[in-house]
Amino acid sequence: MQRLTLRSALYTLALLLASSNVFADVLDEITDKRVIRFGVAEFAPWTIRTKSGDLIGFEIDVAKKIAADMGVRPEFKVYNWNDIIPALQQGEIDVIAGGMSITPRRALQVDFTQPVASTGVNIAVNKDKARDVSRLDQLDDERVIVVAVADTLALNVSRTFLPEANLRIATTSEEAEKMILGNQAHAYLATEPEVNFLAIQNPANVYVPLPEPFMASAEALAVKRGEQAMLNFLNAWITAHQTDRWLIATRNYWFETMAWSEAAMK
Repeated sequence: MQRLTLRSALYTLALLLASSNVFADVLDEITDKRVIRFGVAEFAPWTIRTKSGDLIGFEIDVAKKIAADMGVRPEFKVYNWNDIIPALQQGEIDVIAGGMSITPRRALQVDFTQPVASTGVNIAVNKDKARDVSRLDQLDDERVIVVAVADTLALNVSRTFLPEANLRIATTSEEAEKMILGNQAHAYLATEPEVNFLAIQNPANVYVPLPEPFMASAEALAVKRGEQAMLNFLNAWITAHQTDRWLIATRNYWFETMAWSEAAMK
């Protein structure tokens, strides 16, 4: 009996040591190769592709700062939003860079860091198709076409708050924006900065009728499940840069001003 107990204990210890090595692998690989791979999707102002093809935005700044603090080079891979979690799971990227809302369903697929920031969902409305909207419930009608991007918080919100509306699901934010600007939809549900930016860029076609978002969420970085060493580092990084207010200042620049809009057009 003692021999079996000792054998079991040694087996358990071996598993724990093996697990520790697995946890350290991704972080060690990043520091050894001196490259960290970030997955992003194009949603303004999180990630924006400028006319010259460069990537700018809040999560691009966050990713570059993480890489700089690690002493490695950032590498960016752009995905459609519903492809970004599978890319992380398959090892194509090391980190989803910060614009992902924390939900219980997603927490079964990835490991989230502590929140980086919070955001809200709002609506952009086509002026020609729905000029007099002032309340959300005015869009809850089977004759109203509402568009949202696949696998986003806004899509889940639209199903909850607008169950009677004719819901169309876009693959990318660019596709959704083309629908609302091309008179193919009455309204576009997305995060508040995105709909505000869309309205500022297209004042003749789109407006935002609600002064405040009607649904809020917390956003975080995400890593592959079980990558505890990487998760620990990112949580420490968030704590450090919330304390020194770098995250707050950077967030305010991208979400509270439009100072970056000229750079987005270049």
